[in-house]
Amino acid sequence: MSAALPKVLCLKKGALLKQVFALSRAATPRESRLCAAGDALVSGHRHYKSRPTHGIGRFKYLLPKEVPKKKKDKVQMREINVGTEYEYGDLNIQMTSYDMCLVEHFAQYVHRLCNRLSIRVNESYAMPTKTNEVLFLEERGSKMQQDAVLTTHQRVVQISGLSSTFAPILLEIIQSNQPEGVHLLVKEHTEADFKSRLKSRRELEELLAQMN
Repeated sequence: MSAALPKVLCLKKGALLKQVFALSRAATPRESRLCAAGDALVSGHRHYKSRPTHGIGRFKYLLPKEVPKKKKDKVQMREINVGTEYEYGDLNIQMTSYDMCLVEHFAQYVHRLCNRLSIRVNESYAMPTKTNEVLFLEERGSKMQQDAVLTTHQRVVQISGLSSTFAPILLEIIQSNQPEGVHLLVKEHTEADFKSRLKSRRELEELLAQMN
């Protein structure tokens, strides 16, 4: 009788192990994850230390996709508006001064004035700065010495569609508010005015002249 008891106990243990194995197979993924987490906590071994950390701190996937930048087209000259008998075409209001702040503020004033008076402003831009050196000749010498350097700043406000009856009124308002030290000039827009805004390439111009 005593020899039969261990055999029965062994059989019962084997049946229990089979049942546990079957239940572990039938467990859901969530339960298996919980069990794995529990095993990790119980064991105390940190698995993440042996894994690479690539991808931690990435946030670019949260941002919207960037649109590829388009290449800037070459600056092309627009067709010049000649005008009619009753209104002017493209006119350039040129303001020149040695003081950059003064001419910049006056150009802003002219631009806002045209907007208030419903005069169409095509564009407002700055011309390249020009530098002039003032030299003087000594009384008993032949060498020229530098006396001063003058920097000229120019701003242009281009308008179009100005009626011939309203033009004198506009010019009178601008001249009455013209600050001291600012030279004012109103002229028709030409192709030479457009080319003066672009940087000249002397080497290219010389090669073109040789080809022609």
